[in-house]
Amino acid sequence: MRVVKEAAERRNEILDTAEKLFITKGYDKTSTNDILDRVGIARGTLYYHFKSKEEILNAMIERINGALITKAKTIASDTSIPVIDRIVMTIAALNVDTDIGHEIIDEVHKPQNALMHQKMQENLVAGIVPVLTDLVCEGEKQGLFSIRYPAETIEMLVLYACTAFDDRYETDGAAKEKRIKVFLYNTEKLLGAEEGSLQKAMINLFR
Repeated sequence: MRVVKEAAERRNEILDTAEKLFITKGYDKTSTNDILDRVGIARGTLYYHFKSKEEILNAMIERINGALITKAKTIASDTSIPVIDRIVMTIAALNVDTDIGHEIIDEVHKPQNALMHQKMQENLVAGIVPVLTDLVCEGEKQGLFSIRYPAETIEMLVLYACTAFDDRYETDGAAKEKRIKVFLYNTEKLLGAEEGSLQKAMINLFR
């Protein structure tokens, strides 16, 4: 007998199954037929939720980003932790630490998936900028920062960091160390923080 499931449940089942296949077989070697066979659904059912394998991957990106942003918000809201520590921990929470996360990161970094990489980055930036902005504004009230355009400044810093410190960014060790040093120095300047107040805490993000 055919099992009828709610749309959201079926959608998540397809994503969960595709994730397992992408991990074990790799994205390129996984076909929509593989997903259909594993889930046990007709092609029409799959296409009702996703028009292509690329659309499935895009949905996974949104799901992973959503989980990362939720984790970051939880950390950011814990006022028992000093603001500067929360900023560092919130940024650190954006690191992907799952097998499927690494598989997707590898996939979107391929040249043919440049647009997907851009969408993933834009989605993550849109989610994290308001969280970090609230933390910076909280720090300003405590006298830690002095900043005129917090949201715009945070967006600028995040966008630069996403490019300059991407794992695929080609650079030698010395050049990367200098880039880190300059980035942290300018971050303090842009946030109106006391020199050295952020560098010691944030340097661990790059180690």
